[in-house]
Amino acid sequence: MKLTLRVWRQRNADAEGGMSTYEVDDISPDISFLEMLDVLNEQLILAGEEPVAFDHDCREGICGACSLVINGDAHGPERTTTCQLHMRSFQDGDTIDIEPWRAAAFPVIKDLVVDRSAFDRIIQAGGYVTAPTGAAPEAHATPVPKADADFAFEHAECIGCGACVAACPNGAAMLFTSAKVNHLNVLPQGAPERETRVLDMVARMDEEGFGGCTLAGECATACPKGIPLMSITSMNKEWLRATRRAAKR
Repeated sequence: MKLTLRVWRQRNADAEGGMSTYEVDDISPDISFLEMLDVLNEQLILAGEEPVAFDHDCREGICGACSLVINGDAHGPERTTTCQLHMRSFQDGDTIDIEPWRAAAFPVIKDLVVDRSAFDRIIQAGGYVTAPTGAAPEAHATPVPKADADFAFEHAECIGCGACVAACPNGAAMLFTSAKVNHLNVLPQGAPERETRVLDMVARMDEEGFGGCTLAGECATACPKGIPLMSITSMNKEWLRATRRAAKR
């Protein structure tokens, strides 16, 4: 495959950025999108040019590091992570636009790399269980209804990639935050912080500068792990419940 790549280049966080055009040839349709970028970078290095900086880690669709907007879509044309997107999803001769996540809360560090530490700070605000658990308990020691277990597992699949924010027209982080709130709030281990968790995490999300949610639904469409849009509704119910109980104290 021969492809034309239009890639966002930005020297650092303070520099002006812009699209640069590159040609790559003899690309196998069986390699991943990140491997294609590796080929481009080898080509640039051999030519004495600066390689394109992009985020990656496990390359197995688990860590969520591979954050790219490809032809206007978060993670590209398939509902998967960028590292699991293969070049057979494109045609010989295609022009592909490659950009970083676009959100006020995700400032560009260099080229295609953005600072997603805002997500870390939302987690630090309450996305954890403080009760000491010691060694792993016996599997049936704490009964959990199957519906609650399924709900928790569904939301625990969130890998924090940020595609929901990149796809949202408002740059909102509601789907990410709701996944992190919901997967703990329905479990017995998460019950002690149930109210403070949702209040603190939502407050921190707002402080980080994410946009407001208008339920456009683009977040759920772009999510590679299929976190449902109803997750936001569930979190809103938790937030209202916690707010009302706090007001009565």
